[in-house]
Amino acid sequence: MFDLFIKQVENDFEIKLSDNQKKQFLDYYHLLIEYNKKVNLTSITEEIEVYMKHFYDSLTMIHVLNLNHVKTICDMGAGAGFPSIPLKIIYPHLDITIIDSLGKRINFLKELLEELKINDVKLVYDRIENYAKDHHNSFDVVTARALGSLPLILELGIPMVKEKHMFVAFKGSNYQDEIDQSLHALKVLKSEIISVKTCELPMDYGFRSHVVIRKNKDVLEYPRMYQAIKKQLL
Repeated sequence: MFDLFIKQVENDFEIKLSDNQKKQFLDYYHLLIEYNKKVNLTSITEEIEVYMKHFYDSLTMIHVLNLNHVKTICDMGAGAGFPSIPLKIIYPHLDITIIDSLGKRINFLKELLEELKINDVKLVYDRIENYAKDHHNSFDVVTARALGSLPLILELGIPMVKEKHMFVAFKGSNYQDEIDQSLHALKVLKSEIISVKTCELPMDYGFRSHVVIRKNKDVLEYPRMYQAIKKQLL
């Protein structure tokens, strides 16, 4: 299964993985499965499904942005490290910040980074809106996968994006409905959709869409506090 995953990645993304990168993916899988026995990080545990639905899916962002020209990425609510850690394995130059409000996930990620000998990843144990309030215009790219509705994650993430830089939302087949629900949020947050990229995961493992949004101007009063966001989305 692992060899199939490596072959698929190298063919589809036109990259050649080093022996160390291959080992990092393999060690990532084994640690995730072992840790998941005591802490619920993912419901996906079959080997090939982890490789395709988590690792490969994370890497689909390679087709969306030229990450060779990106330095800083903020991954909101990364859970067990998706998409940022697979991307970091492929692009070691990336300086990544992961925000998550669950300590058990942060603890797993600490152990993962030590196991994989990965540097330049900052783990933030906090609510996203709290962190975002003090980190406007901080990142080249902000991304979120399986975190929440598009209007919600736009309010949380767009403030942290540098002006004229990108927010990338990992979405499913209902992306157009979410875009339609986000028109007001985009207007308020002075942002616009640049592109929507779609793809099918290998072996019929699902559909992935990426909504790519450029921030044109900063709006200081966002994000609001969680209770205000929960009461009424933008």
